[in-house]
Amino acid sequence: MDYHVLEARYVGGYVVWLRFPDGTAGEIDLRPALRGPVFEALHDPAFFQRSSIHPEFHTLVWPNGADLAPEFLHDNVRVTA
Repeated sequence: MDYHVLEARYVGGYVVWLRFPDGTAGEIDLRPALRGPVFEALHDPAFFQRSSIHPEFHTLVWPNGADLAPEFLHDNVRVTA
């Protein structure tokens, strides 16, 4: 399965809207996943909003090197119409 993140938009709080090649699209609240030292900076909402899609790995990343597996994102997105 192709889990590449094609599009990501900040929604609010720790919620991001994502779109995948298989047509899956929806929101995911990442707050529960932000555990461990690399994710500490993401607890600052201004820093959290600085996410982008990595051009090679096609997943959500942040300037401090934090990232989340695209499979995790795909499997946990709440599909929206």
